[in-house]
Amino acid sequence: MRSDLVYSAGLKIENRFLLATTVMRAVRKLHLNSTRTEDTTNQVLGEVAQGRFTEVQLPEIVPAPAIDALLITTAA
Repeated sequence: MRSDLVYSAGLKIENRFLLATTVMRAVRKLHLNSTRTEDTTNQVLGEVAQGRFTEVQLPEIVPAPAIDALLITTAA
């Protein structure tokens, strides 16, 4: 059953890493301690498949700092 939910949600958010991150964040926010985590995950995947939580964007790629700036000099 969950594989169907993952497939349906994957049609809305094609990047699987972005999908996993979105689902994990939503599960953390929506989970109630009195319910099973699996049920919350299924609920979130179903909502993503319906078009909710799909307003996500990939973060801007920031270039790594130059290696020269990371060099540590010894005290003389």
